[in-house]
Amino acid sequence: MRKLTFVAGLAAGYVLGARAGRERYEQLAKSARGVAQSPRVQDAARQAKETAGAVAGKAAGRVGDRLPPSVADRVPYLRRKTTEEDGWGTGRH
Repeated sequence: MRKLTFVAGLAAGYVLGARAGRERYEQLAKSARGVAQSPRVQDAARQAKETAGAVAGKAAGRVGDRLPPSVADRVPYLRRKTTEEDGWGTGRH
């Protein structure tokens, strides 16, 4: 059922896209670029990156502390303790 729904959506998108033509595509692309370059969107993206980095750094630290040494030794990031924090909230070695 999922495959059928996916194929139907793909076909509908193709037909609608073909009918709209290149002009409509360019119009949509211009709008998308304008939204992406908006200061509010840029600020939200920056905040999302910082939050995700902080959460990922905390999770990596917690997971690394609980792994047996035989596993942690196979993951380069977990071999050494972090020495400085980078912009993503994780550490550099």
